[in-house]
Order: sequence, then C-alpha cells, then structure tokens
Amino acid sequence: MPTITFGSQTITCNQGDNLRKVLLANKINLYNGNATTINCHGLGTCGTCAVEITGPVSAQSWKEKTRLSLPPHNPDKQRRLACQVSVEGDIAVKKYDGFWGQGDTVVSA
Repeated sequence: MPTITFGSQTITCNQGDNLRKVLLANKINLYNGNATTINCHGLGTCGTCAVEITGPVSAQSWKEKTRLSLPPHNPDKQRRLACQVSVEGDIAVKKYDGFWGQGDTVVSA
C-alpha cells in the first residue's frame, strides 16, 4: 500500500486512490483560507487544491494541464491538482500559500 507524507503526517492508501479524497478522509486540510468552502469539490475546475508532489502519480489530463496553465497558476511551478491525481506509489506532498496554493511559501511540507 502506498504511503502519502503530508507535513508531519504519513498515511496509507490503495494504489490508484484519488489524492484529494484520501487527504480529506484523513482530515488533512488541503485548502487555504476560504477555499475550504469555495472549491469545485473535485471537478478539476477551480485549481484550489494545487500541491507539489514527489513520487509516482498518474499523468496529467488535458483538464488539469489547462487549469494549471491559467492564472494565478504557472505551469513552471510543477504543481498538480490533488483532485485529478491518482496515487501510484509512495509520495510526498507539499502545500503552498495563496488562495489557490499558487504561492512560493510552503505551508505544509
């Protein structure tokens, strides 16, 4: 079973599980500020669940690539939308500041 390291927490999940669902089920705050209530609930359209991931996950879909190429995101930052990611092995997740997680300061590593 893959492990997900988020800040000081390490949790396990099944291979292929959706990262957003796993984090929320384990009471990990994936969102910054009001994005906790103002988000697309996993549709991949708002971009508020952007995180940096190290480790094996699914490839980006066209929907995810498109959203992450639009402001305030920047495709050069190598962020992923947790709602669009399937966990394929052991990963580490970092969340950054900013409403959409687009900032440069790590708020959970």
